[in-house]
Amino acid sequence: MNKIFKTLVFLFLLSSQSFFAQQSSNTSEQLERQKIEAQIQKSLQENQKKLDDKMDQLKKEQKELESKKKALSKSESNLKSTKEKISKLELANQKIENKIATSPVSDEEIQKQRIKTKENEVTIQKLKLTQISQEKELEKVMSNI
Repeated sequence: MNKIFKTLVFLFLLSSQSFFAQQSSNTSEQLERQKIEAQIQKSLQENQKKLDDKMDQLKKEQKELESKKKALSKSESNLKSTKEKISKLELANQKIENKIATSPVSDEEIQKQRIKTKENEVTIQKLKLTQISQEKELEKVMSNI
C-alpha cells in the first residue's frame, strides 16, 4: 500500500510539474504575444501620426496654392482693367481729335478740347506706369507659383 501511495504521489508530482510547465509555457507565449501586440500598436500610432502630419502639410500647401491662385487672378484682373481704361482714353482722344479736325468749332472750343486731350494723355501716362508695375507684380506672382 505504501508502494501504491508512493506511486500515486509520484504520478501526482509528475502531472503537476507537467501542468506547471504548460502554464509557464502558456504564460511566456502570452507575454510574447502581448509584447508583439504592443509593438504593433506603437507602429500603428506612429504611422497614424505620420499620416496626420502629412495631411496637415498638404492642407497648408493647398491653402498656399489657393492664395497664390487668388493673387494671380487679382493681378490679371487689375492689369486687364488698366489696359481697358487706357484703350477707352485713347479712343476718347481720337474722337476729340476727329471732332476738332472735321467740325467747324470756335477757337475757344478747340482749346477746351485740346486741354481735355492733354488731361487724357496725362491720365494715360499714369495708367501706363500703373500697367508696368502691375505687369511686374504679375510676373512676381507667376514666379512664386
